[in-house]
Amino acid sequence: MTIIVTGGAGFIGSNFIFHMLRQYPDYRIVCLDKLTYAGNLSTLKGVMDAPNFRFVRLDICDREGVNALFEEEHPDIVVNFAAESHVDRSIEDPSVFLQTNIIGTSVLMDACRKYGIRRYHQVSTDEVYGDLPLDRPDLFFTETTPLHTSSPYSSSKAGADLLVLAYHRTFGLPVSISRCSNNYGPYHFPEKLIPLMIINALADKPLPVYGTGENVRDWLYVEDHCRAIDLIIHKGREGEVYNVGGHNEMRNIDIVKLICKTLGKPESLITYVADRKGHDMRYAIDPTKIHTELGWLPETKFCDGIQKTIEWYLTHRDWWQEIVSGEYRNYYARMYGDRT
Repeated sequence: MTIIVTGGAGFIGSNFIFHMLRQYPDYRIVCLDKLTYAGNLSTLKGVMDAPNFRFVRLDICDREGVNALFEEEHPDIVVNFAAESHVDRSIEDPSVFLQTNIIGTSVLMDACRKYGIRRYHQVSTDEVYGDLPLDRPDLFFTETTPLHTSSPYSSSKAGADLLVLAYHRTFGLPVSISRCSNNYGPYHFPEKLIPLMIINALADKPLPVYGTGENVRDWLYVEDHCRAIDLIIHKGREGEVYNVGGHNEMRNIDIVKLICKTLGKPESLITYVADRKGHDMRYAIDPTKIHTELGWLPETKFCDGIQKTIEWYLTHRDWWQEIVSGEYRNYYARMYGDRT
């Protein structure tokens, strides 16, 4: 079995590669990644020399390059993690998100049609559903919840999802989609909430929290997400969407306070900044379908996962220090410098 994993030098994609190489030592894993700001080749250094692993630097929008790779590898399965994914960046420049997340997806599926495939899997997000009110804890996103996007990022992901389902209906392409809640864990890029707060707290820097920090997210440890995708590509039904959630709803401010407490840092580091435009209030996923059909359940409680994540950042300083010393520092100043 040969699997092409796009965006495999990013956070979830790299963790998925590690999971698959552990679980299926007889599989060949081909990582395709453009190595944008969020792709870090050093993340994959532990597997680069593995005989059943190959890294290819390539943009999924490069039709000629993608076709050449498919011609060479003849993959059985494609798992598409490649995406521009940060909401703030999508507000800065929507066009990049439309190009990568929609056009790139079409390029991959056209290659799948041309060369044949057992399964094309699209990794999506719960953000395509919009948000839920804070005063209705009884409400959850299901696979039949209407798409109601709030940002250029989520709109681009919703557009890609609709395109994937259209390719299934029109061309009979064997596809599946997973829509996951917020992930956390090792190799999470430092612009996202949890790693940003850990790294800033360690340096005694301000901890920028949007608005009042009341926004609620459903957090899932990245390894649990990888197991879910593994099940879907092997046992999930074609043409189906599967929601993947952790039943770990937390307010942003509570996560930041927990990180402060764990690291022994004062809450006075918390700095409230102007809220994000169109900021969703609450995400909450109902994962009944994937549990009923495939037997998946999250195994990592948030209290355990956040401790493991904090410990990982404490013991892997070289990894994130290389990132925050580069272009990211300029981006950070641009995004947060005028909000305080």
